[in-house]
Amino acid sequence: MDRLITSEPSNVVMILVEPGQKCSGELTLRNVMYTMPVAFRLQPMNKMWYNIIPQSGIILPLAKLTLEISYQLPQTSILPHEFPHCDDSFLLQSVVAPGAAVKNPSENLVPSEWFTNKKKQVYSDSGIKVMFVGSTILTHLVVKGYMDEIRDILEKGDPSWKLVDSMDSEGQTLLHLAISQGRADLVQLLLEFEPNIESISRSGSSPLELAAASGEALIVELLLAHKASPERSESSTWGPIHLAAANGHIEVLRHLLLKGANVNSLTKDGNTALHLAVEERRRDCVRVLLANSARADIRNAIYGDTPLHIASSLGDEQIVKVLLHNGVIKGVRNKVGKTAYDLAAENGHTKLFDALRLGDNLCTAVRKGELRMVLRLLENGASINGRDQNGWTAIHRAAFKGRVDILKAIIEKGIDINAKDCDGYSALHCAVESGQVDAVELLVKRGVDLEARTNKGVTALEIAESLQYSGIIRILLHGGSKDVGSHVGSKQKSDLFAGGEMDVGVVKKKGSRSRGVRRSGLDRSAALAVV
Repeated sequence: MDRLITSEPSNVVMILVEPGQKCSGELTLRNVMYTMPVAFRLQPMNKMWYNIIPQSGIILPLAKLTLEISYQLPQTSILPHEFPHCDDSFLLQSVVAPGAAVKNPSENLVPSEWFTNKKKQVYSDSGIKVMFVGSTILTHLVVKGYMDEIRDILEKGDPSWKLVDSMDSEGQTLLHLAISQGRADLVQLLLEFEPNIESISRSGSSPLELAAASGEALIVELLLAHKASPERSESSTWGPIHLAAANGHIEVLRHLLLKGANVNSLTKDGNTALHLAVEERRRDCVRVLLANSARADIRNAIYGDTPLHIASSLGDEQIVKVLLHNGVIKGVRNKVGKTAYDLAAENGHTKLFDALRLGDNLCTAVRKGELRMVLRLLENGASINGRDQNGWTAIHRAAFKGRVDILKAIIEKGIDINAKDCDGYSALHCAVESGQVDAVELLVKRGVDLEARTNKGVTALEIAESLQYSGIIRILLHGGSKDVGSHVGSKQKSDLFAGGEMDVGVVKKKGSRSRGVRRSGLDRSAALAVV
């Protein structure tokens, strides 16, 4: 028989250290004898710092007795002299006490001579050590990054203490502290012990919000994998998606969107992530948000500005173009009745005038056939190659509507005759598809690129052939094609050169543009729909 008494936890006293509270722990002793009571005495090796209640007593057979061990913190200190493990120890003595019986063992003090009488066999154990635990200690260890010690405390600590949710004096949890240091390994360790993943620090942020603001993509991924909510916590001004977008953390933003974060959620003051990304000129984030269905028509709460208002006020030409390319409506007015163009004008961002208004005005004048207005707009600063809401320049619109007089004027003014829209359509493609023979002839004579292809690899001649526009085919072939036979069959060639049946300027087969497009199989959509 090696001993009369066992201790729980085995050979260690865990003392909980919390600010403003008594530093104490418990040690449970168990009598392993089946028939005999056992007397014990527990003494600290350093009596100045420790107090034990009761220090001695009798434990009945197979019974247990729990002792309270308190620790006196050194003055002017919030931490023990050593931690978490300490060299301090306790001497546990035990002796068989035949016939002893007590009603309340915890109050029974055993005479000290019981443990010094040489006639009795006294068992001594000096292997009981001290381990300090608690929020103060854990937060210190997390700041220092001592992973082995942190794991030891969390594994051995009383589950009821919930040590993994400890906070420091500033109201930050262990997770917050690990995240603020960028320690993904520490975060992963803490997550093993199931902390409150939605805990809010005293500053009002959740762990995920802190990680998103810091751009810690791996930590964000870990938190999301453990079911952290990607939405704004009630106490926070900004949610994770707003923090990631405003700070330009593109990978964090992608993780949040992949886990279902609401791309159009609002901050407490009524901005979307798109508003914030635009305001901070985070262009990559703007593109990612738009690609994930971010709404660009939402007006913020304070001024009623859309993201386009903000970009225009800042003079950010690239973001303005991105927003317009995604179909943003230019004419929306904020709470004081101003459009994006008005804000650009107020701030002197002249480079935006065409994109925000003059380009549209120019194309509108072209569409209506108002040559004088076209010339006036150009004189007043409208860019000759400015684009409208649909990405068309004036030459696209003039060609599509067959405004030959305007075509001549803007070509003389130096417009890019081969400019393409976002689908790769040039003015020649537009003129051919809408059956504008005179416009096609003028463009060919002015040296337009006959071999230009759309983004889908289609030439103007192929569009004409698909729509069976015989007169236009003749102009295109006569105007520059090197191999007539490669584009039309023998019957078409004989018709083209017979000189009797067809005439330049006459479209042999007319029909609606939309019907012709369906027949040709060409996928031409939004831009040509605006007439």
